[in-house]
Amino acid sequence: MAAQIELAGIERIFFLGDSEVHALNAVQLSIEAGEYVAVMGPSGSGKSTLLNLLGLLDRPNAGTYHLEGRDVTTLSPDEQARVRSERIGFVFQSFHLVPRLTAAENIGLPMMLAGVNPDERHKRVAAALTAYGLENRADHRPDQLSGGQRQRVAIARATIMQPAMILADEPTGNLDRATGEEVMHWLEQLNAAGVTLLVVTHDPVLGARARRRLQMEDGRVVGDFRKDA
Repeated sequence: MAAQIELAGIERIFFLGDSEVHALNAVQLSIEAGEYVAVMGPSGSGKSTLLNLLGLLDRPNAGTYHLEGRDVTTLSPDEQARVRSERIGFVFQSFHLVPRLTAAENIGLPMMLAGVNPDERHKRVAAALTAYGLENRADHRPDQLSGGQRQRVAIARATIMQPAMILADEPTGNLDRATGEEVMHWLEQLNAAGVTLLVVTHDPVLGARARRRLQMEDGRVVGDFRKDA
């Protein structure tokens, strides 16, 4: 089941010296299960803050966040960590792979942290390596992989727990156009299979691929554009 998201009156305030910065300002947002949404806007508009909040990496100062009908803002840190592990996958511009682990070990890491038994881990990692064309890179560390291969490992890791939602922050930012196209193909295939996909991007070409675009400015959603079906 893909994730359904409801944000109501979300505020996120940071304090810099004596000044308040409203990184998110009265955000109201509804995202249906299985949607493909691009979040766009200039630097400092609140895109990454929104993504961190949706991914339960941060808490709002005010407002409510319902994920799959459950108010996740009221959960304890341990409960939020469990939801993050089981329901949310992350893909970052800088990959965030563990340097000392092989590709296979990086992919299997979320399952190890979640206590999945070794036989099941091995089976699912092998299937992921095959699915992403990484079988011959299983024993390579990140510094032995190309940028595109590293991002494929990151996507495989993000999806190994079969999440309902994938949050991608500038997923093609460190890649050339052709490799970026390949990475988006993998993400869009996951969306086509029913996973909710949110992509933060500065790239208008990338943003135009999504079926819905949110435009952010000064911590607010100032535009909400949908492609005709």
